[in-house]
Amino acid sequence: MKWLMLSGAGVFEIVRAVTMKYPQGFSQPVPSVITAAACILSAVFPAFALKELPLGSACAMRVGFGITGTAFFGVMFFNERLSVMQVVSPVLIIAGVAGLKLFAESD
Repeated sequence: MKWLMLSGAGVFEIVRAVTMKYPQGFSQPVPSVITAAACILSAVFPAFALKELPLGSACAMRVGFGITGTAFFGVMFFNERLSVMQVVSPVLIIAGVAGLKLFAESD
C-alpha cells in the first residue's frame, strides 16, 4: 500500500505539472481547480507513504516519476523537443530510484 500511495503522489505530481500549463495564470477556473487539487494530493499521498518508507527512496521516486512523466507528456501534448541528454537524464533518474529501492535496508 505504501508504494501505491507513493505512485499516486507521482501521478498527481505529473497532473499538477501538466495542468499548470492550461489555466493561463489561473484565469481559467476548471484547469485551476484541477491544478490546485493535484498539488494538494501530490503532497498528501507521500505524507502517508513516508510513515513506512525511507525518506531518500520515497522522495527520489516521487520526484523522479514526476520529472520523467512530465517530460513525456510535454513531448506528447505540447510538442516539446528533447535533446539526447534530456532523454538520458530521466533514464539515469529511474536507475537511481531503482537502486535506492533495491538496496534499501528497510522497506
